[in-house]
Formats: sequence, C-alpha cells, structure tokens
Amino acid sequence: MSRKSKIERFAEMNGFENVFQCTDPEGMEIRQADGHLIAARGHWNELIFKNQQPLVIELACGKGEYTIGLAGFQPEKNFIGIDIKGNRMHRGAKKGLLLQLKNAVFLRIRIEWLSNHFGPGELDEIWITFPDPYLKHSKSNRRLTSPFFQEQYRRLLKPGGRAHLKTDSKELYLFSLQTLKTTPGVKINTHSTDIDGDGLTNGILAIQTYYESKHRAIGKKILYLSWEYTA
Repeated sequence: MSRKSKIERFAEMNGFENVFQCTDPEGMEIRQADGHLIAARGHWNELIFKNQQPLVIELACGKGEYTIGLAGFQPEKNFIGIDIKGNRMHRGAKKGLLLQLKNAVFLRIRIEWLSNHFGPGELDEIWITFPDPYLKHSKSNRRLTSPFFQEQYRRLLKPGGRAHLKTDSKELYLFSLQTLKTTPGVKINTHSTDIDGDGLTNGILAIQTYYESKHRAIGKKILYLSWEYTA
C-alpha cells in the first residue's frame, strides 16, 4: 500500500462501502459511506448483509487481517471487524473491497459501546485477537476479558455462541482463564498455552494477524481460549 498520511487514509475510508462509523459514545446510529445514518442494532444481517447467516465480530481488529481471513475461510458467515483506530482499519477494509468480500465489513467504534450497536442474542461468535493486554493491574478492567466485557458478551451472544481469545500474552491468558473459571455460567471449551505444540494451527487458527506474525518471528508462543455462556 502506498504511503498515505492518516488524513488521506481517513478521507478515503469515509467512502468505503464496507466501513461504518460512530463517534458518539451515546449514539446508536452508524454512518454509511453515503453519509446516511442508520440504526443497525439487532438488524445487521437484515440491513447490512441482506441475509441471515451467522454473525461474527472481531474485537480490536487492528489492520483487519483476521476479519478478512475469517470471511474468506467461512463464506457461510458474516463478519464485522471492530476497532476505534481507523488508520489501521483502512488496510483491511481496502483489501476486503479488492477481494469483493460481501460477508465482511468494518465498524469504527470503541469496544465499550458494543451494546449500543448490537442487540441481545444477535451474535453467534466473538473473536478477540491480540488485544492490548493492559499489564498494569490498575488497568485490568480495560482488558477485553474482564468481568465488565464478559457481561456484555453474555448478553450479545446467542445461547451456545462462542467467544475466542488468541494472544501472545501469558499474563492476559492466565487472567482470562481465571476470570472465566470464577464466572458463573461459563463453559471453557478449549485452552492452550501453545497452539503449535498442541496441534491447533489448522483451519481458522492458522490465520495470522500482523502482530501474530511479528510475535512468531521472535519465537513467542501463541495462546488460545474458547468459551461459551451456559446461563
């Protein structure tokens, strides 16, 4: 991709038909490329994807590699990459357009606003890929597997819907595992401190983000958790 300034990337992304944005913390409407505002909460499949396929979101999607990879690997599902940093999101959104992926879009919001934009039981899966681990204890409530976020995920996922964490941070992995074990109504499906050593790097876990490739290059192990809410 050519070296464009942040301003140029933002301006270009504003015209992408696969990007939706909301900068109002209390707002429930998202802005489309043509400038129109719509409230997609509870109606993403109907209004955006025009089908009723399973709906999957990726949180902290960064450059969007995982969202694009998942959409290509599982065309029978709809995917939404979510991040607040549009400068990074630009790359994945542009690639999605070039590949003509109709089952992948991007939503620029803060993750804390999830419940403003998705209805109860609207989601089939949630992916959390290489998020900021917020290693300082004083910022533990900002970790995307903290109790605050867990309660949002519980409301937004359908019964039997799954959440996934993929990370290089052992600290975040252990924090998440302990949080899940002490959270009522949670079933842990898979946990691994080394997906390569445990033979899990096939299918969707073989997809790599920009950060994963960097971590692998210096020999870091990749950790993984999968869970669902039973009540």
